[in-house]
Amino acid sequence: MPPAAPAADAPAASGFWVVGAVLVLLMLSSSVPSALYVLYQQRWGLSSGTVTVVFALYAVTVLAGLLLFGSLSDTLGRRPVLGAGLVLAIVSMALFAAADGLALLLAARAVQGLAVGLATGAMGAALLELAPRTKPALGAQVNSAGPTVGIGLGGLGAGLLVQFAPAPTVLSYVLLVGAFAVTLAGVVRMPESAPGAGGRFRVAPHRIHVPAGARGRFAVLVLTIVAVWAVGGFYLSLGPHLALSLLQSTNYLVGGATVALLAGAATAAQLLFGRTEALRTAVLGLCGLLAGLGLVLLSLGLGSAPVFLAATAVLGSGWGAAFLGAFRALSALADPARRGELTAAVYVFAYLAMSVPAVLAGMLTNTYGLHRTSVGFMAAVAGVCALALLATLRLSARTGAVRRPA
Repeated sequence: MPPAAPAADAPAASGFWVVGAVLVLLMLSSSVPSALYVLYQQRWGLSSGTVTVVFALYAVTVLAGLLLFGSLSDTLGRRPVLGAGLVLAIVSMALFAAADGLALLLAARAVQGLAVGLATGAMGAALLELAPRTKPALGAQVNSAGPTVGIGLGGLGAGLLVQFAPAPTVLSYVLLVGAFAVTLAGVVRMPESAPGAGGRFRVAPHRIHVPAGARGRFAVLVLTIVAVWAVGGFYLSLGPHLALSLLQSTNYLVGGATVALLAGAATAAQLLFGRTEALRTAVLGLCGLLAGLGLVLLSLGLGSAPVFLAATAVLGSGWGAAFLGAFRALSALADPARRGELTAAVYVFAYLAMSVPAVLAGMLTNTYGLHRTSVGFMAAVAGVCALALLATLRLSARTGAVRRPA
């Protein structure tokens, strides 16, 4: 039977939702530590700089796993690579649950990043291959919305457990071990969808390549990627601490809810603009980012928690739309046969933007305090957003895709 044939039958349909669940769970588990960082800081005396290093280690190992093993599922198959990623995820959850200090926390974050990096390519391909024939766009929609849904649920769920459940730094991860075990059983039973499955194990690192004729447009669009993921990295590492500080609260649910609010607004924006032209979506998203950053700065100046929460919602909607538009526009810059090489280049910029500014902000927080560092960080990202918006509007005018408002 040809590899594509199972896409129409019931096992393929169930396999599609199994892979969707794996995507959401992996992203959910990645945001759980964000809601716990404040607790780790208090218990183990960690500085904000150390917290951002822990976060950055995750981003770096995701990138390493993605670049080293991103093509592995094309030869071995989607199922074995997804299975290996889930086994690593279970190991990382066990390390988190056993962590009693910085060393195990770093180890857990590194293994978790490798699990996500290993599984990312297989998940993306399997969702496209197993998507129902009657709804071919569903695979791309789940690929786009799944990560923000998972991040939002992880932040909110972990915040609830930290505030109301016993042993929150253990229980969160024990529950995830059970969830990963269930999805692992589903992966074992799902149909294989990779056309070249069954080959030998071979590490074939993703090539990083931007077509010569597209480098100017790539440089313009990647500015948006940098701005988006700099914001994401800050919120996922220091956002809960900032929210608790502004609210002058000891309720840990607030920190998780902040992450959930950002991710939830991003998901809503991606669903809303799913059919809007790519550059138009990027422009609208950048406007949302600038408005959200302006409101964040206003909230910091006023010391207002309600304004901060409203700013987070606006920022999240801009984050989701800007990333969706920029990523779709970037994906169109290369021929389909070389799209993976271009996507690898995008991921390099995305994960560097997620990790490096967050670490820098964490280090500066140790010297200047969280409030002053947040003001400087948001102002700097607003400058990048403004530059990206102007450059994208010029690109849009040249291509005729988006008209400048009168």
